[in-house]
Amino acid sequence: MKERFKVIPCVYLILQRDDQILLLKRANTGYMDGMYGLPSGHLEGNEPAIAAAVREAEEETGLTLDRDDLELVHTLHRQSVPDTSGSHERIDLFFAVHKWSGEPQNMEPDKCSELQWYPANALPENMIPEVAMVLQKIAAGARYSDFNFG
Repeated sequence: MKERFKVIPCVYLILQRDDQILLLKRANTGYMDGMYGLPSGHLEGNEPAIAAAVREAEEETGLTLDRDDLELVHTLHRQSVPDTSGSHERIDLFFAVHKWSGEPQNMEPDKCSELQWYPANALPENMIPEVAMVLQKIAAGARYSDFNFG
């Protein structure tokens, strides 16, 4: 039997307070280190995406979320590195969060050099490109986008 094509699923959290978004600065991960992104992570298998989002929030920020307080606001289909042998595809699910328990803390200082609130209309220039694009698409009302396809 032919093996089916596989896609890697990821979840992203858009934690919003007033007109600010919580960003983290990646460090020591080998992927986009020194760039700002959102709290995020991969599904672990046999795990619903919403449960992965709740888990990642606690692992990365120490925040406790209720799955009913998460809203799926965007889906991104992207190719990791276009036209290379190591290329793979991902489906990224972006959840908006307006309510949580606790105060955000950098729970993974080995992977994150900064956890900071930024005004949604004045994000750092060194954002992970696909995250910056998605935030713009969400602001424009788009629910889906794709990235890095030839």
